[in-house]
Amino acid sequence: MTTRASLDELTERYDVILFDAYGVLSGSESVVPEAPAAIERLNAIGKPYYVLTNDASALPETRAARYARMGLPVAAKRIITSGSLLCAHFAANGLAGARCAVLGTADSVAYVEMAGGVHVPFGDDFEALVIGDQGGFPFLEASNAVLSRLFAKLDAGDTPHLILPNPDLIYPKVPGFGFASGTVAAMFESALALRYPDRPDLRFTRLGKPHRAIFAEARRRSGSDNMVMIGDTPDTDIRGANDFGIASALIATGIGRVDTATLPIRDRPRYLMRSLAPRKPLLL
Repeated sequence: MTTRASLDELTERYDVILFDAYGVLSGSESVVPEAPAAIERLNAIGKPYYVLTNDASALPETRAARYARMGLPVAAKRIITSGSLLCAHFAANGLAGARCAVLGTADSVAYVEMAGGVHVPFGDDFEALVIGDQGGFPFLEASNAVLSRLFAKLDAGDTPHLILPNPDLIYPKVPGFGFASGTVAAMFESALALRYPDRPDLRFTRLGKPHRAIFAEARRRSGSDNMVMIGDTPDTDIRGANDFGIASALIATGIGRVDTATLPIRDRPRYLMRSLAPRKPLLL
């Protein structure tokens, strides 16, 4: 059953507050109006919270500095990015020292190197392909070079690791929307399916929301399962929290103005929120 709640009420009920980034705390150019005061209140009372973002284009320090310029006092240690999940993924799959082709920004490359990967130029041989972002590289030239090398390796019987920290397909920007790195991965997967129709295994491993890894990292850092995820997107924020077994809250400051009764059960939130403002009557 979905009920209405304020941030104050969730703060009282749960040990840890998890926030989505875009649409909940900020947009591409500015912060959500109620967000700075909400974060300042949590900082003042020492309430544990984390920002869970499907972002592998910027390090937590880079993101925290940008938030600070926008008036949002979130420390880097409070930011869990999908890019930071590469460390655990590389360790679990024995990828330390692996040669990695990286499509993304300089910070995307830094994430791979921090995980123990060795960045190689586009077109060189690689053992892992990481799509960190849709920008920050010469898109067509690099994509063609990486795809050609990937096909050559598969034709020779060698299957590289395919890794996608951020599975988002689109993202809001000013003005309108833009393609995200998940769309780049989908393009590669379509090409792979066309050339290798008998290889359904040729898909990227996805790390960010709604997949478990990012929520598991929040649990590892906080030491608690008593968490609530505040997000504006039912099929990433809410589904991910529900599947992981923690509480979820759909907020109406982003794209959350939906009829929750029409959503699949796994995408229905436990709570509805009007905003991050202090406790007050909610009119959704």
